Amino acid sequence: MGLAAGDRLGAYEIVAPLGVGGMGEVYRARDPRLGREVALKVLRAAVAADTDRLRRFEQEARAAGALNHPSVLAVYDVGAHRGIPYLVTELLEGETLRERLRAGAVPWRKALEWGRQIAGGLAAAHDKGIVHRDLKPENLFVTGDGRVKILDFGLAKVTGPTVPVDSTLAATDPGVVMGTAGYMAPEQVRGRPADARADIFAFGAVLYEMLAGSRAFKGDSHIERGHAVLTKEPPELSASGVPPAVERVVRRCLEKLPDERFQSARDLGFALEALLGGTPEP
Repeated sequence: MGLAAGDRLGAYEIVAPLGVGGMGEVYRARDPRLGREVALKVLRAAVAADTDRLRRFEQEARAAGALNHPSVLAVYDVGAHRGIPYLVTELLEGETLRERLRAGAVPWRKALEWGRQIAGGLAAAHDKGIVHRDLKPENLFVTGDGRVKILDFGLAKVTGPTVPVDSTLAATDPGVVMGTAGYMAPEQVRGRPADARADIFAFGAVLYEMLAGSRAFKGDSHIERGHAVLTKEPPELSASGVPPAVERVVRRCLEKLPDERFQSARDLGFALEALLGGTPEP
């Protein structure tokens, strides 16, 4: 759409571009009604014309908009400008976890603190019947004050009654793979139904990467990374100075069988809290 400073979309005034992605463009904008700055995501015209991708954009708005948790990106508004949909969210200052990991591993106590926050956000989503299905460093944002936010619910599976849902997106057809290779749980790689425990596997892959400074499941292609998820175990973390008790939590998240993982993000959060020795994350 190529918006410039001073342009308006509905009630919002564009301040500056923030980035461009496969789905569209993101701008810093101002809401003059409340006197605050927001992030405004505008779909590209070609994407808006794609029925499936438009539905997923709407699903993202519904899923994230149903959640009210400090570790989930807050959605303020949705709308359309000249037939092009847009989504308004809180404006974050900081960097994605992927960008942070380019500097190397995260100290283990900080990794656990960030993990505790992520687990709290996942628990809030799971309580609403929302499974993220695409948790990865690109979809986690670390703010300047150390708060981690879960982004992008575009691939979310919604089964709870509290979120208005497009029936075409509520479930995945058998054999359809949803997610990102190297972070998908084995059941996702096989195209089988995935529940909240798939997010716990992805969480384990993310936590491992924070602690080790390298991916848990490597490969030069999506197929190789998927094969690694199904057949391999990541190298031990002891060489990175990670305490054995922390590694045990990571390994339990990364169990190949869902029944052998933590059975809820809330239980996972309690386990992380026990390692940190503090007060549970809400």
